[in-house]
Amino acid sequence: MSLRDCARGTIVPAVGLVLYVASTHVAIGQDAQARATHDVVKPPHCTNNKGQTVRFIDRDGGRAGPAAGMARRNGDGEPVVFRSNYSATPPDYQRFIDRHECAHHQTGDVDRPHPPRNSPEHLMNESISDCVAILRLRDEDGYDRAAFDRVAAAMRNEMAKIGFPEISISSRISNIDNCYTKYGSPKDFVNGVLKQRGLLQP
Repeated sequence: MSLRDCARGTIVPAVGLVLYVASTHVAIGQDAQARATHDVVKPPHCTNNKGQTVRFIDRDGGRAGPAAGMARRNGDGEPVVFRSNYSATPPDYQRFIDRHECAHHQTGDVDRPHPPRNSPEHLMNESISDCVAILRLRDEDGYDRAAFDRVAAAMRNEMAKIGFPEISISSRISNIDNCYTKYGSPKDFVNGVLKQRGLLQP
C-alpha cells in the first residue's frame, strides 16, 4: 500500500474533516454536559515504529470534559498516550481512541514535524490513524460488522454532541468503513505507511 493508494481510498473522504481535532493528536469523545459514566477499558498493547513500548496514562483527575487521547513523548522522552475522561464515552469508542493514538506512535507521527492544523498532511495523518484503529479492532479484537456499527454510532453521537457538522461526521465514518472493508492487516497497512515515509525498520 502506498500513501497515494491510501489517499485515493482512505484520505479523500477526510476532506470534510476540517476542525477534526481540537489539539495535537487528539481523538475526541463526548460533550461534558449530560455526561454518562462508563467503565474505563484496559489499554491495548502498543509499540512505536522504533520498537519502544508505549505507556498509557490516565489523567482524569475528576475533571469534567470530553474523552480524549493524546499521543506524545513525555519529559523523559518516553512514548506515551495520555487518556483523559474516558469514563465519558462508551467502551467501544474508548478502544477506538486508544488505537487511534497508538497509531500515531506506530506510524512515526509523534517524532515527525507536526503539519499545520487542518492542512491536507494533518488530515492524512488523522485518517491514517483512524484506519489503523479500525483495522486493529477488526483483526485483533474480532470486531464484526455489528461491532463496527457500534463504533460508528458512538463516533457519530460523540462528534454531534460537540458540534461537528454532518459532513465531518459522515466523512470520518466513510473513511473507517472504507478501511474496515477494503484493507488487509493493520501490520501491512502500518508497514506500507512507514515504507513510504522511509521509516520502516529492517
